Amino acid sequence: MDTNALAILCQSTIKIVTETADFLRAELGKVQAGAIETKSLNSLVSYVDKTAEMQLVSKLSELLPNSTFLTEEETVEQTKGEYQWIIDPLDGTTNFLHQVPMFAVSVALQHHDETVLGVVYEVNRSECFAAWKGGGAFLNGQPIQVSRTKTLSESLLATGFPYYDFKWIDPYLAVFRQLIQHTRGVRRCGAAAVDLAYVACGRFDGFYEYSLSAWDMAAGVILIQEAGGQVSDFSGGDDYLFGKNIIVGNPSIFKAISEVVKEKFEGIL
Repeated sequence: MDTNALAILCQSTIKIVTETADFLRAELGKVQAGAIETKSLNSLVSYVDKTAEMQLVSKLSELLPNSTFLTEEETVEQTKGEYQWIIDPLDGTTNFLHQVPMFAVSVALQHHDETVLGVVYEVNRSECFAAWKGGGAFLNGQPIQVSRTKTLSESLLATGFPYYDFKWIDPYLAVFRQLIQHTRGVRRCGAAAVDLAYVACGRFDGFYEYSLSAWDMAAGVILIQEAGGQVSDFSGGDDYLFGKNIIVGNPSIFKAISEVVKEKFEGIL
C-alpha cells in the first residue's frame, strides 16, 4: 500500500475512531460500580471498553476486509495476517472510571509486522492525532513535530508508574529520582497513548515506561517516528511493542533518557 493509499485509509480510520470517541464521551460518568470488572491487579474493565472495541472491530473489518486483530479486550479472535489492527478501545480506563480527563482511543495498523498507520484520539480535548508511513504526523489535520529541546534541564518528561508489575521498581525509581532532579518535571497522566501523542506534538520532550502492551504503544510510536522523534526499548533495541518497555523523545532528549536508563538498569536488562 503506497503513501497515498495509506493517507486515504487513515482518513477513514479517523472517522471510525471519532465515532468510538463520541461513544466514550457519552458514557462518561454512567458506569456503576457493579459493572466494573477486575481483570488482574489494578487492571479494570467495563462494558464501555468492550462495546467500544466491538464497534471498532466491526467497522475496521468492513474498511479493510480480511484484516486481523490484536486487541486489549479480546472481543474478537486474536490472529496474525498480512494486515493486523492493534487496538486499545479505551486507553486510560481507570482515569475514565474515576472521571479523570485523560483517556483515549488508540488504533494502529501493521503490514507484515511494520506499523504503517496510527490514530490516537484524546476524548476530552477532542484531539485526533494521526500518522501514516511516509506521510508525516498530524493533530486535527495540522502537521506536528517533536520538540527541539536540547537538554534535560529544559525538558518536561512523562512516565507511567508501575501498578501491577513491580519487578523493576528499584531501578525504575532510580531513573525517576535522577530525572526529577535534572528536568523541569516528570508527569504521570495515566494513559500511555496520550503520553506518546504529546511527545509527537512537542508538549512532552520524552517518555519512558515498562510493562506496557502493544496496544498501548503501536499508534503512538508511528506518531513519534513521523514527527521526527526516536524510539527504542530500554536496551536500545527495537523490541518495544512486545518487549513491554519503551523510551521515546526528540533526538536530544531521547539520548539523554537512554543514558540514564542504561546506567540505572545496568546488569538487569
